[in-house]
Amino acid sequence: MKKIAINKHLSIKSWAEDDRPREKLLLKGKTALSDAELIAILISSGNREESAVALAKRILQSVENNLNKLAKLSVADLQQFKGIGQAKALSIITALELGRRRRLEKALLQPTIDSSRAVFNLMQPLISELLHEEFWIIYLNNANTVIARRQLSKGGLTSTLVDVRLVFKMAIEYRATGLILCHNHPSGKRQPSTADRAITRQLCEAGHTLDIKVLDHLIVTENAYFSFADEGLL
Repeated sequence: MKKIAINKHLSIKSWAEDDRPREKLLLKGKTALSDAELIAILISSGNREESAVALAKRILQSVENNLNKLAKLSVADLQQFKGIGQAKALSIITALELGRRRRLEKALLQPTIDSSRAVFNLMQPLISELLHEEFWIIYLNNANTVIARRQLSKGGLTSTLVDVRLVFKMAIEYRATGLILCHNHPSGKRQPSTADRAITRQLCEAGHTLDIKVLDHLIVTENAYFSFADEGLL
């Protein structure tokens, strides 16, 4: 029997309609699509050797199929993939940034803090993907409702500066009864450093004097966090 040659790099247009990302989205809804298929819709086409979906899969594989890592790629990084020009790279970056902002808006709709997880959900979209450390203060009233979130300092890759006087000056101005410390670790390590422990003790002592309680200190990474309160370190 004569063998029929099969082209392994068929274009999306030659697929069965149910398998095409755009048609699949229309027929089955957005949740039916894989990450690669969604990216394929963004980039529209692949290259001579691979379809848009195959190219999208290869891009995802380069970041271990992690969308947070994908969001950190620059236009130049994405243009290293054959078939990705500036316009396509910008489309990917724009879509991921909109997703990040959506998560942040959702977090802001839940301003009452009742657990360390609630703090993480509030701050993760804001600082988890940064390549430098930032130290933030969340100010609360006596019902644990968020009054304000303020960036206290912005540091380098490994450390940041904390002004204890400024922390409590703002607390008094906001008439806060409690506050939560929060900073990110770009390294991805959740465990607190000696400096983290020292500044936490310093702020707790200052808060005790002013009757403004430090309720927690969270160290935030991309997908997890460390809570001083949960670990009994306050």
